[in-house]
Amino acid sequence: MAHHRIAHSPDRDGFTLIELIVVIAIIGILIGLLLPAVQKVRDVALRVQCQNNLRQIGLAFHNHHGQHQFFPGGGWDWWSTPTYVSGRPAIGEAQHAGWGFQILPFIEGDVAWQGGQATNDPDRIRIAVGTTSRVFFCPARRGPQTVFFTNPGYNDGSPTECALCDYAGSNWEETGVLRYRYPTRISAITDGTSNTLLVGDKRLNLAFLGRPVDDDDTGYATGFDQDVIRQTDVPPAPDYRAPTGDGDRRFGSSHGGGFNAVFADASVHFIPYTIDPTVFRYLGHVSDDHPIDLSGF
Repeated sequence: MAHHRIAHSPDRDGFTLIELIVVIAIIGILIGLLLPAVQKVRDVALRVQCQNNLRQIGLAFHNHHGQHQFFPGGGWDWWSTPTYVSGRPAIGEAQHAGWGFQILPFIEGDVAWQGGQATNDPDRIRIAVGTTSRVFFCPARRGPQTVFFTNPGYNDGSPTECALCDYAGSNWEETGVLRYRYPTRISAITDGTSNTLLVGDKRLNLAFLGRPVDDDDTGYATGFDQDVIRQTDVPPAPDYRAPTGDGDRRFGSSHGGGFNAVFADASVHFIPYTIDPTVFRYLGHVSDDHPIDLSGF
């Protein structure tokens, strides 16, 4: 009986060094191609979340107008805290706190607006100014955040936890919807609500996030202050990081290329940093008779 010898090839124990180097190189190339795409998708998602926040803010302004026949006012001064009359939040010019506090009932913030279950104004104020709302924070920059602020002119000098805000109203020049003390009616916006910037991302120095600085200390509930009011007479600029400085009263953001803004008709637009400064000034003015073509936004 014939016997056949079967030849066996030698065993292989994994990749050779050259094969391993080739595989690692391919993986590196794929990661290099994939990461920018992932980052781009993430940036778009964060921009959309920010736009949703601003849309809610715009609708809150309109709900406030529908209930009271005027938009929220800009509040009184930087040291202003929420005003309560017989345990109820004051309305209109009588309310010293700014627009952020005034829209709380329309963004599911009624508990903070009322001051929780507190029975005295100091405790109501503490709850109102220290309660964060996710709607007030741009996810491209940070999540909800508070700082402890102490100043002899604010809240009787007591150390106060203040919930911050990434959005600001138009404008510091008082040609926009938000004015010092006095509320504005839709009828005053003769340029048209679709041509008038209402609230947008505010520029910040990222090196100081979480630390009280002039434009990020008294938070969303403050009065007419650069925490929640910005200029349209100067062009917007992106966030930056430096050992000194703040947002310089400018609109701006951590988004690439521009910032999000809601207009007085509650429509949301992305405004590029390259916008013509004159056009940007027109957007902030309620009655300069300069309609703007928004097709490029």
